[in-house]
Amino acid sequence: MVNVIGVRFKPAGKTYYFDPLDFDIKQGDSVIVETSRGIEYGEVVMSKKAIDNDQFKKPLKGVIRIATEEDTEKSKRNRELEKEAYKICLEKIQNHKLEMKLVEVEYTFDGNKILFYFTADGRIDFRELVKDLAMVFKTRIELRQIGVRDEAKTLGSIGVCGRGLCCSQFLGEFAPVSIKMAKEQGLSLNPTKISGACGRLMCCLKYEQDTYEELLKVTPKQGAIVKTPEGTGSVEYVSLLKGLVKVKLDDENEKTLKEFNVADVKVLKKGKNNESSEEEIGE
Repeated sequence: MVNVIGVRFKPAGKTYYFDPLDFDIKQGDSVIVETSRGIEYGEVVMSKKAIDNDQFKKPLKGVIRIATEEDTEKSKRNRELEKEAYKICLEKIQNHKLEMKLVEVEYTFDGNKILFYFTADGRIDFRELVKDLAMVFKTRIELRQIGVRDEAKTLGSIGVCGRGLCCSQFLGEFAPVSIKMAKEQGLSLNPTKISGACGRLMCCLKYEQDTYEELLKVTPKQGAIVKTPEGTGSVEYVSLLKGLVKVKLDDENEKTLKEFNVADVKVLKKGKNNESSEEEIGE
């Protein structure tokens, strides 16, 4: 077992783990740590916790120090510098007539690197842009192309539910979402009704999927031949969440439609399978 803390560098960003060493670090503290991008300022979102060593492929890097007031002020100054860098980069993009959309600019805490995030329909030759930016800022420049889901997460917006986008509010990482989920949940397959602000399938389709999958295992499908307390028949309608099925009974005189609890029916012959294997994987 090893003691770790969880650190985020953005409000709804991914959580990264670090060795707290001998520091008395609590949730909500700010810390200075070394990452693959350089020295960074982050917020502790998970206090010290013992986790199995096997979960980490490489030894964890230790916390450099608990952030001081000077560190916090420097982080705030970096946010202001990012706004200026954003304006300059926009101007340079226009000058080079590049088909790209600038989304966000990030300074590393130590100022040794500036990262420019953008979206584009295809590959962009931004070598000349990088040279121009390096001449202006006199530091390392990195341009990263991101997807539309990451753009929505960064910019934020209001979802069809009337609340802020989940990705920009609390989702640390994107989960794969598929058309199969919408179909199993009985939703309209109209893309405009199941797509989020980013144009991809809504992340919230994933939230209840585990429940639907468990219910589908014990619920007869439409068209299944079942045995009920009142005789055999075929399933005409399924109310998955209520746990009810409407069965057309095979009476001698006429076919009668009756409702039964799923627990009270036994499947004699499986019905049609509405499942789809088409998936959309999160970027």
